[in-house]
Amino acid sequence: MPALLVLAGPTASGKTGIGVALTQALDGEIVSADARQVYRYMDIGTAKATPEEQADARHHMIDVVGPDEPYSAGRYAREAAEAIRDVQRRGRLPILVGGSGFYLEALLDGFSPVPEIPSEVRSRLWKEARDDLPGLYCRLSKVDPEIAQRLHPHDSQRVVRALEVFEGTGERLSDLQKRPREGRWEARWFGLDMDRARLYGRIEARVDRMLEAGLVNEVKSLRKRGYGPGLNALNTFGYREIFAVLDGDLDLETAVNRIKVGTRHYARRQLTWFRRESRLTWIDPTAEDAAAAILKRLDRRGERL
Repeated sequence: MPALLVLAGPTASGKTGIGVALTQALDGEIVSADARQVYRYMDIGTAKATPEEQADARHHMIDVVGPDEPYSAGRYAREAAEAIRDVQRRGRLPILVGGSGFYLEALLDGFSPVPEIPSEVRSRLWKEARDDLPGLYCRLSKVDPEIAQRLHPHDSQRVVRALEVFEGTGERLSDLQKRPREGRWEARWFGLDMDRARLYGRIEARVDRMLEAGLVNEVKSLRKRGYGPGLNALNTFGYREIFAVLDGDLDLETAVNRIKVGTRHYARRQLTWFRRESRLTWIDPTAEDAAAAILKRLDRRGERL
């Protein structure tokens, strides 16, 4: 049996249910690799495992911080590594489940060393991001075009990170990332993929279910707690649009359509990232029982006891 399993893939591909099935077959526990599920109070809009799914399989790395607390891939790598060691100490198999390729890379491959960034540089750039994120992205495109091409212009956290590295060290993050780095985990990787039209249909159906499950009320509750769309955690598809509805800037039908479009775009970015990952064995969950297919492949290679 490998040290851990990875189950990756785009949003709405069925990772959570398949991950739960694998934990039951392999005496495992799930370690989430999702950049949004680390935030508390954001359950429906991030498609967190339901209470029933969490009762069927123990989950780690969800509900870690509040929406107003910055959270980085580096912090995720440290905390997820401890969760993995805890699972292994208890004789169980860690199963990494998620679609955040940057988080998976940080955990499984490690980071190239980046010098400490002065706090005043970080604070200044975050203020600029709140005032003019497009301008900040334009600046990044000039100083580190390689990184800029890999980032979404609205990804404030990573845009700020790349610029703070350049301004704080004088070196481009793209250059630092090319330096040798030491991996820390031996893993067996599986990825979920399917016909694009089917994936988009699943995305649209899931957005509809989120609305039925109470996404609007979830956003109202977040606002009552003092959290708003200016926070990086909430300035994202699913939440950004519902805040606009509550503020009277969008009607609900338009908001739902924008959420579906934003989710489809996110799924494409995820697939672009994972297509570069040669370690993945791809499985189509619409063509076969994905959990059974994974178990069969482990058996064939003698990786399952």
